[in-house]
Order: sequence, then C-alpha cells, then structure tokens
Amino acid sequence: MGKMTVQDAFAIQKTIMQMEYPFIVLKSLQFALFRTYGIPTISTLLLKTSQFSDSATSFKRYADTGILIGEFMAFDPGSERAQTAIARTKFLHKGYRASGKILGDDMLYTLSLFATEPIRFVKLYEWREMTEMERCAVDGIHWLEEVSVWSQHYEMQHMKPHSRNREIAEKTIDVLVYNLPGFMKPLGVYFVSFLMDERLRNAMMMEPPPPLLSAIFGSTFQLRRLFLRYLALPRPSFMRLNVFTDKPNEHGRNYLTFYEGAPFYVQPTVWNRWGPVAWVKWVLGQPLPGDDGDKYYPRGYFTPDLGPKYFEGKGRKELEIIKDSLRTQRMGQCPFP
Repeated sequence: MGKMTVQDAFAIQKTIMQMEYPFIVLKSLQFALFRTYGIPTISTLLLKTSQFSDSATSFKRYADTGILIGEFMAFDPGSERAQTAIARTKFLHKGYRASGKILGDDMLYTLSLFATEPIRFVKLYEWREMTEMERCAVDGIHWLEEVSVWSQHYEMQHMKPHSRNREIAEKTIDVLVYNLPGFMKPLGVYFVSFLMDERLRNAMMMEPPPPLLSAIFGSTFQLRRLFLRYLALPRPSFMRLNVFTDKPNEHGRNYLTFYEGAPFYVQPTVWNRWGPVAWVKWVLGQPLPGDDGDKYYPRGYFTPDLGPKYFEGKGRKELEIIKDSLRTQRMGQCPFP
C-alpha cells in the first residue's frame, strides 16, 4: 500500500464502483450528501440559497451535485474531465467560503463522508466488506482512519435536531421517492428512515419505521447478500455501471446514461422515450427525456456550467486558473507523502 500511486488507487476505485458493488456504492454517495443535512449550519445555508426550497431547482441541484462528484471519481485523476469537475466544485464554493457562509469544518465533514459512507454501506449491505487495500485506494488508509474518528466526533458535537434539518430532509426525500407511485411513497420514506442511524434520524426529527417493516427491510438486504455471495456469477465487463457517456456529443456536452428523478441531462433517444422505463414514467405522469423543450437540458451537460442557474456562463477564467494549479500539484504520486 505504501507504493500505491494515484493511478493505482483510481483503477481499484473504478472496479469497486463499476463492477464489484456499483448499486450500494452509488446509493452510499447519494446518502453521504443526504447525511450532511443533519448538521444545522449546512441545512440552513442550503435553504437560504433556495436550491432546495423550490422543487423546480431541487431536482437539478441533485443532478448537478451527483455529476460533479461522479466526474472526479469516475475518470482518471489527471484527465480533463476529472480536473474540470474539481475546479468547478471549487469555484462554486469559493464565494461562500470567502464570506464565511460555509464553515471549513463543514466542508471537511462533507468531504469525509464521501470516503467513509461507501465503506460503511458496503460493510452493512454488501456480500463482503472492503479489503484494506480497497479502503486504502478510497483515500489513503492513514488519512481515512484519522478522518473517520474526526468525523464521528464532529457529528457528536454538531448533528443536533433542528427544524431546518427536517425541512430539507423532507424536500430531499421527495427526490429520493420520486419514482414510486403515490401509494408506495410512505413506504419509501420509511425505507429512507431505515437506512439512517439513530443520531441522524433524531437530527432529521424523523420517525423510525415500524418493527415489522424494519425486519422486512433487514431480511431483504440479508437475502440479497446471500444471493450475491453464493449464487451470483462475477459481473461481466459489459454489465459494468457507466453513469456518464464516455465522449462528448456534437454540442461538446455529455449525457447521463440513466436517471432516478427528473430527466435532467438524459439523451431523448427512442429507447429513453419509448422503452420499458419510459412507459412506467408515463403511467406515473412523470416527464420523459426531451419533454418541455430545453427544461431538462436534452443536449446534455457542460461541466463548466454545472451548478445554480445564476452561475451558468460564469467563472471560466477562475476555472482555468484552478485547473492549472491542479496540473502542477497532482502529478500521480501519493497524495499523502
């Protein structure tokens, strides 16, 4: 592990995310973002920016955040796509950090969750837990162990019940259960509550699921674990999870290959508009890729424009400055010398 380079770590991470346990890792990253809303200083700021106070923006914010995180995890650390995503993320937070609206410790806590939550979810719900080598590839074993301890202490001090936590939790859960028919949405809410530990549930001011539902949810995960361990064949390469298209389209943009909420950045192909998933969406009265003109960005996403709409077209010069610094700082060596 002491000889592991950034390229080695990326190769291992890519296998973890695309081949080994793609479903659980994807859900853990989504839940990592959700977990930050249990910190009142974070939930209060997000509500003030109106990115969650309006359903019209909450789905786009959810998609944009997932793309930025996914792009710098799914592509080579030295690639243009990964570094553009990192630079755009830094730019979007720069003003809030300079004004003191985003606390440094809140930023570190959020960062820590994207490393620790996949490991925790895999241990809880997958057919095996990550090896030490895999955990080292996630973020360096020494840093990972120390930040895990720090994160737990930070939660104990700052993850407290607050009405704003509950408000933003409800708006986010609306996104998470969006694909369920109306009569199943209460069950979906209970499932989200089941995935929470007691500290987070208390901070969100949410009720735990009834004991019977908890038993059913737990048994379902256990059956899945046994099936994957003893009956499922290794995942072939053609079934790997690719969330993004590999190459830009004629507009210089990229597409999401699937979506769970509103169809932001999904290509309006015949399959996406008339396939089995599209029929389910149509029955539920939900929009399809290509509906409502340009509302859902049917030409794809342009990473330098991701984020709140009022940031579109802004920050080009700052983006290139940040990317230049990344090119000189990230040379492929161990990031924790």
